[in-house]
Amino acid sequence: MQTELIEKLGIKYPIIQGAMSWVANPSLVSAVSNAGGLGILACGHATGETVRELIHETKALTDKPFGINVLLLSPYVEDVVKIVCEEGIKVVTTGAGSPGRYMAQFKAAGTVVIPVVASVALARRMENEGADAIICEGMEAGGHIGKTTTMNLVPQVVDAVSIPVIAAGGIADGRGVAAAFMLGASAVQLGTRFVVAHESTVHQNFKDAILKAKDIDTVITGQITGHPVRVLRNKLTRQYLKVEKEITSDEKPDFDRLEAMGKGALKRAVIDGDKDTGSFMSGQSAGLVKREQSCHDIIQELMNDYKQIIMSQVSMLSN
Repeated sequence: MQTELIEKLGIKYPIIQGAMSWVANPSLVSAVSNAGGLGILACGHATGETVRELIHETKALTDKPFGINVLLLSPYVEDVVKIVCEEGIKVVTTGAGSPGRYMAQFKAAGTVVIPVVASVALARRMENEGADAIICEGMEAGGHIGKTTTMNLVPQVVDAVSIPVIAAGGIADGRGVAAAFMLGASAVQLGTRFVVAHESTVHQNFKDAILKAKDIDTVITGQITGHPVRVLRNKLTRQYLKVEKEITSDEKPDFDRLEAMGKGALKRAVIDGDKDTGSFMSGQSAGLVKREQSCHDIIQELMNDYKQIIMSQVSMLSN
């Protein structure tokens, strides 16, 4: 396996759980880490002290390494960075900005810094700013996305940088893991598959929506705002897309209408299970997710299937 990155992260398997807001809590994160992967806490816009509490709660559930996603646009980012360093968190992933101004703090604390990128240019910039690795996320992913597919983005980023690349977006089974490694990735990040884990505390309606999803059941909203988001289709997405069309034809677009529709929608999905007005963020890989499993079983299945695929290909070459 890709031992350099695995050793740096202190994990057994090259499987990383995506930092999904309202989803990636201590229960899920600790279960992924206990199973040999790397769990990542989602901080969102939480205060520094709330983040400290989440860290302590997670530490009580696992003695394995876990990481934290630092949202760089958070109004509390300064406090969060300080607390992450004080608490000795081994890995930080970053989004919504550049971690450059905090790199010295992270390095002094011995923290591995892994930004999420959606382009070659941003990957190069993150390497120049001192990133230890990069999460390369294709537009198949759930939640906020870029414009390039994982299949095309990963090898281009691998060719452009000298640090390890972690593939994300559209990966949900051993075939996806094998494909990511063939593209040059050193590890993979999964989100949607872990939403339906037994240890995931999301509302059952959210899990059921993923389990029932077909290949064409996700849609992208927010394209006209410049912040596209992939979610499962429901009443909210139909109304949202309708308003997007209306706004496009307006001489003076009223983006406040869209903001009002989306406000609190993710929480309504994750916590309340609101099928109509909740934002069920999910990747295109939802069509591959067929059952609830423990994080241990998910990771073991991913690795076993990956190994079988690689062995079968080696066997074909040797014949």
